[in-house]
Amino acid sequence: MTETATSEPVGAQSERCTAAVRISGASVRLGGRIIFADVDLTVDSGQFVAILGPNGAGKSTLMRAILGLAPLAAGSVQVLGDTPAGARSRVGYLPQQRSLDRAAGVRGVDLVRLGLDGTRWGLPLPPLGKARRRSERNRIAEVIELVGASAYAGRAIGELSGGEQQRLLIAQALVRRPELLILDEPLDSLDLPNQAAVAALVRGVTSRERVAVLLVAHDVNPLLPHLDRVVYLAGGRALTGPVDEVITAPRLSALYGAPIEVLRTSDGRLVVVGLPEAPHHHGDRHEPQP
Repeated sequence: MTETATSEPVGAQSERCTAAVRISGASVRLGGRIIFADVDLTVDSGQFVAILGPNGAGKSTLMRAILGLAPLAAGSVQVLGDTPAGARSRVGYLPQQRSLDRAAGVRGVDLVRLGLDGTRWGLPLPPLGKARRRSERNRIAEVIELVGASAYAGRAIGELSGGEQQRLLIAQALVRRPELLILDEPLDSLDLPNQAAVAALVRGVTSRERVAVLLVAHDVNPLLPHLDRVVYLAGGRALTGPVDEVITAPRLSALYGAPIEVLRTSDGRLVVVGLPEAPHHHGDRHEPQP
């Protein structure tokens, strides 16, 4: 039974209308092939949600649908109470990439500053006054501190480790105060300690900035202690919901069509065993980004 708008409390109506992402019955078809179908997902402000699944399952396609770059064959996507195109200026986006060029001489602080040069679509800003420049310098310093990069932000990015570079790239995506942050495989190519550190960092960002985060990943284990919800994509289907409801052996085994084990450690942490592993080199499996 569906409640009418008049039967909902005012607070519930406000929360329902202002979800960061609301996807209903979404399907995407590319080249005559259904990538995924009947995906439902709600992400609220301050939530940390992981998009998971093997190569080719449609993780990046789902992100592109949320960005308004992949048309739906069915269903709907609403972003920050608007269409994906209408919400673009309020979305921070970090595309999947390998480590930055080791020969690059650009400083970390300059990399973060690039995030202020218009939206992620590359639109330039008008000339700035002194007060505006001072405000933006303060914001750059604020996000660099937020991601724990103050000690090395003045160094050339080519001198930094993959984990240090990734922190600065996250700061770049945050500098314009987005309400939704989309991170496409930020843990890729990082070692396990750095994966855990970046996952904890993103959890802290959701709390401090009250920004909703959608993070694409292959391996859920570094993320599990920090997530609010998960989305698993496999075989054109999606499994979505709170961590404890979705990450169970029966549900994951049914989705993947293979035996999956979900273990609980002595300190209460979940560990997923048997999911398809990510290859060491991902090549050009992602769609081109704008």
